[in-house]
Amino acid sequence: MRILHVLDHGLPVQSGYTFRTRAILKAQIAAGHAVAGVTGPRYNAAVAGCETVDGIDFHRTAPARRGGVAGEVAAFARRIGAVADRFRPDVIHAHSPALDAVAAWWPARRRGAPLLYEIRAFWEDAAVGNGSAREGAARYKATRALENWAMARADALAVICDGLRGDLIARGVAPEKIMVSPNGVDLTLFGAPPPRDDALAAALGVQPGDDVVGFIGSFYDYEGLDDLIAAMPMLVAARPTARLLLVGGGPMAQALAAQAAASPVASRIHFVGRVAHHEVERYYGLVDVLAYPRKRMRLTDLVTPLKPLEAMAQGRLVAASDVGGHRELIRDGDTGTLFPADDPRGVAAALAGLLADRSGWPARRARARAFVAAERDWATNVHRYDAVYQRLTDGAYHHRSWPRIFFPARSSGTLPHR
Repeated sequence: MRILHVLDHGLPVQSGYTFRTRAILKAQIAAGHAVAGVTGPRYNAAVAGCETVDGIDFHRTAPARRGGVAGEVAAFARRIGAVADRFRPDVIHAHSPALDAVAAWWPARRRGAPLLYEIRAFWEDAAVGNGSAREGAARYKATRALENWAMARADALAVICDGLRGDLIARGVAPEKIMVSPNGVDLTLFGAPPPRDDALAAALGVQPGDDVVGFIGSFYDYEGLDDLIAAMPMLVAARPTARLLLVGGGPMAQALAAQAAASPVASRIHFVGRVAHHEVERYYGLVDVLAYPRKRMRLTDLVTPLKPLEAMAQGRLVAASDVGGHRELIRDGDTGTLFPADDPRGVAAALAGLLADRSGWPARRARARAFVAAERDWATNVHRYDAVYQRLTDGAYHHRSWPRIFFPARSSGTLPHR
């Protein structure tokens, strides 16, 4: 089958979005499908062209020169149409955000190709989570309306977790229109846990025998790292050898660094900053427990994150807040530890208890890795798409021909800004 993926951005950019994209496309190629991706104008390619990254063909869209968001959508739709004319996909598979599905809808319809729209998170809730929007405001409502418009016109929908599926059904979407394609990992990328790098540990002041709690990722407000820092004095009181290692960066980095500097246990909190992707494993090798203290909000209750799965695949212990997205991934006391969200005292108590008893760590690591292998490995999970693709291509939407049709030069209507 020939599948054209419509993407906001792609490799070589490194993000959770591109890691999931890479895993899907590589697994589909390995399964024998012909696959290509087309990235949007916000990827910031200088010109429209094609490049192959990690064995995947990505067709780039040049930045739109005018027209705001509506101009971007029109430019993206024309590029999707031009790529589709050459690639001739059986299915067009658009991924979040909603503007990608809006841009893909017109060329899909004009060329008779079915459209699958995959929702990884709701754009409006992601904006609230990163602090650029307020829930219930006019922009939030407009974005939600756009999301609903795109969902209504797609031939089928995919979501990454049960939380999102439940929300779509509550909005009135027919359950049979929705498939769940859960977050997963490419297990070929994760082998034995990396060995401890003694030189790196010494440079950071981490001593043998220290209890090291770590977070490696992006510093957004919804990640709850302020609660983790606030928990550190209580954790150190219970476990004097406890240290916190924070690797990454993002909008909250400056505020978090100031909070850590003012902490009575500031010397036990280490900010590393951003590190090159190939260096990340060195820091994983120093951490005893990966902590994910996400705050409770619509975004975190509905959406499952990728980082805990990657940690479990690598044989690391995980502890996380009990928001809905984490509860879909972690069985408390079995494959990981859950603690109360938005509660530094609860964070400290859970981590102290976990660090105090290491006897069950090897078995817990093994159970977590086994869960990922059985339920979240892309080598098997990617086949969930096949039945949906087949149903769509066997149905009324299957194309009969591929006329050379271009998207109109101008787009009617306006779209909300991100």
